[in-house]
Amino acid sequence: MTNALWFVLVGVLMLTRGLSATAIKRLPFTSAIIYLAVGIILGPMVLGIFYFDPIEQSALLELLTEIAVLISLFSAGVKMPVPVKWSTWRAPVRLAWVSMTITVGLIAACCYLFLGMPLGAGILLGAVLAPTDPVLATDVQTRHPGDNDRLRFTLTCEAGMNDGTAFPFVMLGLGLLGLHELGENGWRWLAVDVAWATLGGIAIGVIGGIVIAHAGWKLRGMEQKHDVLDDLVGLGLIAVVYGVAVHFSAWGFLSVFFAGVALRQAELKLAGSAGVKREQLEGEDAGTASAGEGQPQPPHIVSVEALVFKEHLERLSELMLVLLLGGMMVRQYWSWMTVGLALFIFLVARPLSVFVGLIGTNTSMRIRCISAWFGVRGIGSIYYLSYAIQHGLPTELARELIQITLVVITLSILVHGTSVKPLLNRLWKRPGKAGKQVQRGAAN
Repeated sequence: MTNALWFVLVGVLMLTRGLSATAIKRLPFTSAIIYLAVGIILGPMVLGIFYFDPIEQSALLELLTEIAVLISLFSAGVKMPVPVKWSTWRAPVRLAWVSMTITVGLIAACCYLFLGMPLGAGILLGAVLAPTDPVLATDVQTRHPGDNDRLRFTLTCEAGMNDGTAFPFVMLGLGLLGLHELGENGWRWLAVDVAWATLGGIAIGVIGGIVIAHAGWKLRGMEQKHDVLDDLVGLGLIAVVYGVAVHFSAWGFLSVFFAGVALRQAELKLAGSAGVKREQLEGEDAGTASAGEGQPQPPHIVSVEALVFKEHLERLSELMLVLLLGGMMVRQYWSWMTVGLALFIFLVARPLSVFVGLIGTNTSMRIRCISAWFGVRGIGSIYYLSYAIQHGLPTELARELIQITLVVITLSILVHGTSVKPLLNRLWKRPGKAGKQVQRGAAN
């Protein structure tokens, strides 16, 4: 396709999405399915108008998916409820660490025992496919900073963290394949890739978010509008904490997520210390605050004001990357092996890991069941695979992992994208009950 045709195609999709937003909300499936269908029709599976080779274009694909995930992680961090409480965060932390580790192990065991892959390749594929995706899972994630829904918080927080917690397993898989230094008996992997990279990534993000919150509050005070400048602050914070984390060999994805969390927590704490009532802050969060003449204005919160722009970037990146995903698919990728592994992940690995990971928590059975099903795979998985290819993954093995990964993501978009709205409408349609679950979760 020529550049002119690409402009026309993307423009038509953007216009269609924008003009038919209300109609799409009423459809029983997500907009990602529309982009995927267009990509498959135009790609090599049907018309063959374009083909995007994930190996030859792996450097570009890594960069595009990296940017999309970073923006989505920051948006997820900003939406986290205030204040941070272990009783609230316990379940998603268990999902992001314990459940994801179990999923990696199950996928690796399946690949090693039944598909004949090397152990390193199995662990690498497990790390690629285990994390839930923060970009494609917007329909089951927190909708705005004032959203206290327990289910959406759990899924959003999990997706925000496990895109960083998967990285140690990516490096372990590469190390077992001889592409990364693990150290004697794995000491370097444990010390650097697990301990330092994780704790350092979190620390860099928290410090960055707090510093920017205090700097913004001191330099700009209670002024109400900064518009584009808020977007620059948010994007600048993402770039700085990610660059610093990567420079010091820490996990940048974790840094960006926790930078968003820390920025919002610090800003609202500063607003509270300035005498602003909690009700005003929550009103602004939900987009319902109204202050007339003579009434006290709610504080200007950079993290919230910049969120709309980030969500627009998320939608644009979703459109482009899912469209390219359709253009990567070829008929030869579909086999009993690839489809069977996808079903194993959806029906065995994800549900089992969720139920085991949440043992001992007070999470309701309804949240456990919905969380066990909605483990959406997507853009993050493409990033990890592109990252591995750029770090020397052999071409033949890369082709095999690409086949499996693309089929799993495509089926995830289809099965989760067509079930998310009907299931949530059926199982999560009583706000009163959902509200009680939030209160119970906060009390646990």
